[in-house]
Amino acid sequence: MKKIIKTELTFWSIIGVFVLISSCQNKVEDKRLAINNEPIHTIEKTESLTPEFNNYWYKGEAEISSYQLEQARYGEIRQGKAVLIYVTEDFLPNKQVKADGQSPKNIPVLKLNTTKKFNTGVYPYSIMQSTFYPVSNNKHAIKVTSSMQEWCGHVYSQLNNRKQFEIESYSYFESEGDQSFKLDKNILENELWTKLRINPKSLPTGNIEIIPSFEYLRLHHKTLKPYQAKAILTPDKYTITYPELNRTLNIHFNTKFPYDILSWEESFKSGFGSNAKVMNTKATKLKTIKSSYWNKNHNKDEVLRKTLQLD
Repeated sequence: MKKIIKTELTFWSIIGVFVLISSCQNKVEDKRLAINNEPIHTIEKTESLTPEFNNYWYKGEAEISSYQLEQARYGEIRQGKAVLIYVTEDFLPNKQVKADGQSPKNIPVLKLNTTKKFNTGVYPYSIMQSTFYPVSNNKHAIKVTSSMQEWCGHVYSQLNNRKQFEIESYSYFESEGDQSFKLDKNILENELWTKLRINPKSLPTGNIEIIPSFEYLRLHHKTLKPYQAKAILTPDKYTITYPELNRTLNIHFNTKFPYDILSWEESFKSGFGSNAKVMNTKATKLKTIKSSYWNKNHNKDEVLRKTLQLD
């Protein structure tokens, strides 16, 4: 694997299966790793990870936050729950999957799994998106996946960051069907939710092009491509407006580390034809915990769902 730039950052120690730092003074080595001998598109200078960052994110635990969800769908507001799960992992640059073992060739990522569950009348919706974003904060997400299930069927999309963005998309709709295509690299809305957690000040602003969230594109049957957008950052809010889509996203976050997301609102047209109207989807934080949830798989551990107010 070719190195593009070496920095002063060094890898922290590894203990057991999970990555733990041996000293709060250690820093992460920015490998600037390439994929298929091509550099991952560099978009920022390397982020200098602080002892505070390492102490929070490298404790062998995930951060899990639950939200009360008001989801606009088919012209009505649906009640549900959303969950954001952030966790650091080692990622294989070529296979673009979570690494089973430790290696200096792995890319340290901050992964975000986002889930939404809500009902539309008699039938339920279940949505999940995964974003694998390098903690160096100077490259686009290495991988983004999105799946959606409801009683009509299910759809799935996957983006891999190689020489270009390589996208596979599957749907039960004839007009969307099975697709495989490439896009030039661009800002991904999905990655911005993780970039924010590393350093909000690094978020892009101004008149820019952004590929909207995979969830939005699927729910509204929009083409997966970059759209013109205007991004504004204030001390505690990040706003993205897409004029062509008549859509605005506001993310409210804590101004202090770890910059946790307090709530978000998304406005867009919902409904059918001439009856469609601009409505607001909202999510408000209920609870945040740190947990190695993958070890909490016994019946007695269901109490954590009550803690998160998911039951």
